[in-house]
Amino acid sequence: MATKKVAAKKAVVKKATVKKATPQKTSGKKTTTKRTVAKKKSAASWTSRSLMPAADVRTAFERWRELNPHPTTELEYTSPFELLVAVVLSAQATDVGVNKATRRLYPVANTPQAIAALGVEKLKPYIATIGLFNTKAANVIALCERLIAEHDGEVPRDRAALEALPGVGRKTANVVLNTAFGEPTMAVDTHIFRVSNRTGIAPGKTVLAVEQALLKRVPAEFLIDAHHWLILHGRYTCIARKPACGRCPIRDLCRFPDKTPDGET
Repeated sequence: MATKKVAAKKAVVKKATVKKATPQKTSGKKTTTKRTVAKKKSAASWTSRSLMPAADVRTAFERWRELNPHPTTELEYTSPFELLVAVVLSAQATDVGVNKATRRLYPVANTPQAIAALGVEKLKPYIATIGLFNTKAANVIALCERLIAEHDGEVPRDRAALEALPGVGRKTANVVLNTAFGEPTMAVDTHIFRVSNRTGIAPGKTVLAVEQALLKRVPAEFLIDAHHWLILHGRYTCIARKPACGRCPIRDLCRFPDKTPDGET
């Protein structure tokens, strides 16, 4: 019994002599702030390094112009209205796919009045091969009805009026204003966004930022056709997964650090 009491006393003494570890004050907030600042500095320095000089931007567009003096959209159309409908249908679809559909549709109906007369259900079979055709059919019919009611069946040459139409966003409005009406607008799609950032012609984190940068950095004499040159370059040369750097006409100007080695494209 006495032995147990002695052991208990020793345990108490030992426990009492153990010092509790004093928690150290963390500088989590300061560390986070420093890391955030470091990231911002890194991003800023990368943007600075990746920005293509103005003289090289001009040279790039001079080369594209020499290779393709009169670029245009690959969508098939014969009027601003046909172009508008084709662009609405092209969302998340290829131009090739849209052209196949409009080749069936336009000989039957190619005006707001004629397409509106079809109605949603009769329009669907013509565009059923295109993704999201149910939603697009509803938008096209609503778009036609709006054009008839508010614009005498004509496509408006005004951004606000275009963007007020069903199924029409900023990119679609820019395409129509540029391609149908010759306005110096810049419709930024995934191809143009990629090319602008990769090459350093107009880096930006958002579509709108890239659009605004392009309007600022592309020389005025190239603005009308710039959209087409950039989209064609992104579609056939500066492709997403493995850019064809070996046959790129602006390879020596491009700021992209991870170019595809020669012989691999």
